[in-house]
Amino acid sequence: MVESARWLAIAIALAGIVALYRRFSGVSDTTVALTMLLLVLLLAGNWGLRYAVGASIAATLLFNYFFLPPIGTLTIADTRNWVALFAFLGTAIYASHLANRIREESDEANARRHESEMLYRLGRQLLQPESVAQLFNFIPSSVANAFNSPAVTLYIADGERIYLSDPKYISSPKVPWNAADGPAGINCAERTRAEIIRDLREAMLLPVFRPPTENCPVAIPLRIGVRPSGALLLEGMSLSRETMEALSGLVSMSIERAGALENSARSEAAKETERLRTALLDSVTHELRTPLTSIKASISALLTQPVMDEESQKELLTVIDEESDRLNHLIEQAVEMAQLDANKVQLELKPLSAAALVNEAVDECRAANPARDIRVSLSQSLPKVIADQAWIEKVLSNLLANAAKYSPPNQPIFVSADPQGDMLAISVADRGAGIDPLEQGMIFDKFYRGQSQRDLAQRNRVSGTGMGLAIARAIVTAHGGAIGLTSQLGHGSVFTFTLPIARP
Repeated sequence: MVESARWLAIAIALAGIVALYRRFSGVSDTTVALTMLLLVLLLAGNWGLRYAVGASIAATLLFNYFFLPPIGTLTIADTRNWVALFAFLGTAIYASHLANRIREESDEANARRHESEMLYRLGRQLLQPESVAQLFNFIPSSVANAFNSPAVTLYIADGERIYLSDPKYISSPKVPWNAADGPAGINCAERTRAEIIRDLREAMLLPVFRPPTENCPVAIPLRIGVRPSGALLLEGMSLSRETMEALSGLVSMSIERAGALENSARSEAAKETERLRTALLDSVTHELRTPLTSIKASISALLTQPVMDEESQKELLTVIDEESDRLNHLIEQAVEMAQLDANKVQLELKPLSAAALVNEAVDECRAANPARDIRVSLSQSLPKVIADQAWIEKVLSNLLANAAKYSPPNQPIFVSADPQGDMLAISVADRGAGIDPLEQGMIFDKFYRGQSQRDLAQRNRVSGTGMGLAIARAIVTAHGGAIGLTSQLGHGSVFTFTLPIARP
């Protein structure tokens, strides 16, 4: 229907040109020839070479019949007009060929640009999944959306896994596409999964470019390095060799990248687990053995020396009591950390006075360190916070105890609180040795103690388990806040945590 309409339009156009120039006498043959040549070029540029060649032959006959003497016949009296006629025919055909070639190259360039844009969008989408499993489920739908394919099937040789953009259809490289019935999965509904996998495995071993077969889906093998890893099938598509190669490489590289990231994360997790295991063993070896050794030595002294003065007995019993308390505190911290990690702690959140929380913790710290100068700076209009009183007091007590433990006795400790948007920031600052910038990112890890803290503990016999800050971070995080550190070597540290403000 369209073709007939086009030929009719060409006939009408040629008839119009002839009628126009026949009406006006004195028009040169060159003008007529150039007008017909222009029509031929327009046809070649818009409708293709076939229509342009047909129009060229028809225009040559009309030009001879109506404009070359003798008029009204197809014979030519002057030999020079033969040259002009064939020159017109040759020029029209060659010009139409060039115009058609330009049009085809332009269409091909637009198609390549469109495919490049689709590949670019697909590449951005394939960067989103964080694991190989997510990527496998994500690839078929992403390819289908990027290339406007009604059905995409991804086959992974490792484990004989099949992933679909549409769960209703499993494409098969040997089953033709039927536009009336839909994707090939409908046509191959009676085939077994084993037969489809066999065909997919054959498609995986194909070269990247395969000449398209009639109505069959585009089959693109996937390779990681030189090893075939799977195949990708696109229904209702016709892709160039370059696009197929680019798509194969893009999907293969995204799979390889996700696998490398997953292996790297697994390796980092293994290293972190090993580091924590080593830290735990070191902590258990030191922190548990030290009080146990003291308790064991005191009990052995009491048993081996039945005759002992009262003062010596009291001193040994005091050591047993203190070391037992220390051992009990270590076990309590380990239990708290395990409960917080397992989310087994039920917080009793309610509006509380931030000033009351701070003052309660400061009073406890002053009772334990009566000689310590603790300076509290709180606003009179300090808002209430949503918190669990017991757990937040534990955080404050921990930060105050650390400040007192790791700063000189003659240096003050500063406590302040300021609203920051919807959160209240509470800070505890000291003038101790500070924490190295390289260690600040690990100071909240379990069982980790900074180098300066370890050195001070060895010199002054300061006890510590390395779990206090980890527990504080877990508590604050459970409240919906955050805890951070600002420190400079030789100038002290400031620990700040935030709690949500209670709104009416």
